[in-house]
This record gives sequence, structure tokens and C-alpha cells, in this order.
Amino acid sequence: MKDIIHFSHANGFPAPIYRTMFAELSDDYEIRYVERIGHDPLFPVTSDWPHLVDELLADIDRRYEAPVWLVGHSLGGYVSLMAALKRPHCVRGVLMLDSPVVAGWRASVLRVSQWTGLDERLSPAAATRNRRTHWASREEAWRHFHAKPAFARWDERVLSDYVDFGIPQTAVDGTRALAFDRQIEYLIYRTLPRTLGARLAHGSPVPVGFIAGTHSKEVRQVGLEATRRATRGRLEWIEGTHLFPMEKPIETARAVQRVLRSLREAG
Repeated sequence: MKDIIHFSHANGFPAPIYRTMFAELSDDYEIRYVERIGHDPLFPVTSDWPHLVDELLADIDRRYEAPVWLVGHSLGGYVSLMAALKRPHCVRGVLMLDSPVVAGWRASVLRVSQWTGLDERLSPAAATRNRRTHWASREEAWRHFHAKPAFARWDERVLSDYVDFGIPQTAVDGTRALAFDRQIEYLIYRTLPRTLGARLAHGSPVPVGFIAGTHSKEVRQVGLEATRRATRGRLEWIEGTHLFPMEKPIETARAVQRVLRSLREAG
């Protein structure tokens, strides 16, 4: 029987977009997920994301009788680790994809910037507020994103899945709309967890691994000191930006397999 990976996606990117990576992992793992974190009104987006953690744990409780692996990208990595801290008996281990732990003075800076509103200008939040939400056709959506430098770096299979699952057809005339509510995406950016570093002061109750993008702006901003402590050195690098799972899904899947093997040995 295959081990289970419960995957949690990055902010703004519904889980099916990662299908190319999932397919590469499917020989060894059964992949499950919450399709769009934060869209269930029972689990609203609030400061430090406690309800998003509860949404993940509720899904785990509903689906599994034994502990599972939690793998998450960006938002998903943080939520996965916080879920493991809250209910470690449900989790075999956590693998974070470019979700660097904010701790120490950086957590204090984040707290002040959230209070003053400066964080909106320092994160993608400001752009999210006015993000385009509708396109006339699949072809128009594809051309729109393929022309953007950030999306042009993506594996074309992933970009195709983004158009199909992130911008699904909404009417018989073929028009398309973002599946991920931009207000929810905005709120997630504005409420980044600032207490995680302190909660990890005495380590994690489950083994933790990390994969970082060599050109990740997020890793540069946050640093990896707290992350290295939490992972005890179980850290790999992949050539790419913060969105390396979209840019190099096959390489990411292989790195996930390697790090999960190390977590299994650590556990």
C-alpha cells in the first residue's frame, strides 16, 4: 500500500495545477489535497492562519486513520508545519517547498509592517487587489500568462493546467474566470504567520525537510537560519525562483522523493 502525501498549495494556485509533479510522484505515493485553501467559510482567513490550519486538520481527520506525510508549497508549507505542531500524532513528517520560517527580529519586523500596512507594499498583496479575473477564452488566458516573464519560466504542462484549473470556463460562451478568489488571496498575504519561529524554539515534534529555490526572493528576504534549525539540515536546493515547482515539476518531484526518504529515516 502506498504512503499518502497530503499536499497543500501556494497562495493563489489551486492544487490541481501541480498535476505534473503529482504524476511523477504517483508510483510511490497517493496524492490528496484541499483544492483551494481558505475558500470554505467555516475556515476564514485571519491573522496567523489558525482557521486555515484547522481546515487542513479537518480534512486529515475526515480522510485518514493513520499519520500521513504533509508536503506544502509556500502557504501550504507553513500551514502543514503549523498543523504538525498542533496535532503531531496525525503527521509522519513535513516537507516545505520554499516556505522559510520567519523568526527573531524578522518576525518583529513583520508584526510592525502588518500593523502599519507596509507589508502590503513589500509583498504581492498590492498587485493582488487589482488582479485581472476574467478572460474571453482559453486561448486569450494562455496568451496573457505565457507573455508574462514569471509565467514564461513555467513548464508548459503546468501553465496549461493553470489555465484549465486556475482559470476554468465559467459559461457556455467559453469565458473564463480565476478560480482563486483574489480577496482571499490578498487576505492570506496580509496575515502571514509571525509566531511560527517562536513556536519552533524547542524544535518540531515531527521530522521536517525543506526544498529551496536558488533564486527565491522569499528565501533571500527571510533567510534560512530558523529553517535550518527546524529541519536539522535536511535541506535541498533546486535551480529556480519561489515558484520552482511550476518551473521544474519533475526535478521537484524527485527532490521530494529524496527528502521524504531522509525524513522516513529520521522518524
